[in-house]
This record gives sequence, C-alpha cells and structure tokens, in this order.
Amino acid sequence: MDKPNLATTTNTTPEQALYSVNLLEKVSRLRQEARTLSEQDEEFTFTCAAKRPACVVLPSWVYIRSVTLRLIHDYLIVVLALVAGSCCPTVVGSSDEKQRDARYPDHWWQAVPHEGAPTWEILPQEAGPGEVILSKRNELGLLSNFAATPFTFRNKRYASLEGFWQMMLYPETENDPRAKFAGLHWAYTRDQVSQLTSFEAKKAGTLAEANMNQMGITWVTFEGEQIEYRSASPEKHYRLIVEATWEKVRENPEVKRVLLATGNLILKPDHHQESNAPPEWR
Repeated sequence: MDKPNLATTTNTTPEQALYSVNLLEKVSRLRQEARTLSEQDEEFTFTCAAKRPACVVLPSWVYIRSVTLRLIHDYLIVVLALVAGSCCPTVVGSSDEKQRDARYPDHWWQAVPHEGAPTWEILPQEAGPGEVILSKRNELGLLSNFAATPFTFRNKRYASLEGFWQMMLYPETENDPRAKFAGLHWAYTRDQVSQLTSFEAKKAGTLAEANMNQMGITWVTFEGEQIEYRSASPEKHYRLIVEATWEKVRENPEVKRVLLATGNLILKPDHHQESNAPPEWR
C-alpha cells in the first residue's frame, strides 16, 4: 500500500508527518512479520477486527510473540490510532526537560523519592525518552503479572497471571514426582497458588523453586506434561504464558483500556531483571 504524502497535508507539521510515516512503517514491518510467521504455521493468533477505510488496515491474523505484551502492544497501538482517527502527538516540555506526549497523564512519570523505595523497584521517573515504567504505584500496574486480574484459561479460573505462573511449580497430583520426593515441604497446594496474587504468589513460587533446586529438576508441569522452566529460546512454557497473558487482556476491559492508553510508549518493567533472563521474563 502506498504511503500518503502526509508532509503536504493541511495543518500537518513536519514532525507530525514524520510520526505518521513512522507509524505506517511500523505497521508494514508487523504485517511482514505476521506473514512470515503464518507461513511457518505458528499456533497462536488473534483477530484484529478494528478497521478504518481511511487508515492502514491490520492483517487479519497476528501471532502473539511476547509475554510482556510487546507485539500485542504494537498492534493495539495501531488499533488505538485507527479508532481515535489521529496519529499525531503533541509534545510538551522544554528542551531542558524530558519531553512528554500530551496524550499521556503526567502522573505516569511522577517522581518518587528513592529513600524508602524497595531495592528491586525501578521508579517512574527513571523511564527513558519514549518509555514508561509499568509501576504498581498507578494504574499501569494492571499490566503487571502481579495484578489481581482474574481470567479463565483452559476451563480453570486464575486470580492473576502470577498465580498461574507459579502454580506450575507445584505438584499436580499425589503421584507427581515432586509430591513423592522425600523431605520436601510444600507450603501451598497447586490450587491455592492459582488463586494468589501479587507478592504472595511470588513468595509461593520462591518456596517452590527452593524445592526444585533440592530435587535437582528444571521442569514444571501443566495438564500433566513436564515442561522446561527456563529455556533459552521460546518453548512450551513461554507459549503458555503468552496464551494466558492474552486471556488476561481479553477478559479484563480495564487492562485493555490501560494498555491502549499507553499508545506508542515503550513499556518497561518496574523491577530489575537478570541480564540472561529467559524470554518469558522479558
């Protein structure tokens, strides 16, 4: 599809034209990626139904690649642009300040004192240009695995994505090798962990990882299948997290609204990550 000459459109500044062209280029890249993945017969897709004749049209099927919602985020950016009917931001702030797009609320970057902040936390004001921290201190925390955003996946209800994630570390049945291993104490049942949220779910996972280390295993289970937990490349565990993440977004309108509201910002975690983290953790 030919790109419109946005630079000559009435009332469009060169900066706005450049932004719009960049958006079209992003759509083109994403469309090509979707075609390539479709040819490879990848499993996970979702339908994007929002289309506007006057604007670019998304491909019908899109493969969900990132547990951190990067690819979902990119496509929803475009959906937001199509629905809003505008692709041109207004930038505020002086050259001596970090420039912020006026479409986004200032409190997403509101400074928080380092004194008293947890050592694991990346504070909102630490975002780079074009970035936003998914801080649990504001509504962006809904995009965190920790958020109490219940969803149903494979006919089972989970209280949070973190609960779903950590549940897989726990014995599935009484015949599970983890349940029969001598000397281990499991602080929770698998069903209990599935209904946990936030730091409590994370704590349950930390306890389970200690048991895994004692057993010398690197696998977890889902629906009776042993799955490698920390693969260097996207494998079954990664794909399960991706599927569950999409269900969280699809089943929680407020999560979807907040995700759309982030527009073209780069979403960054609010915690420090290990440099060689598996794809699921990124």
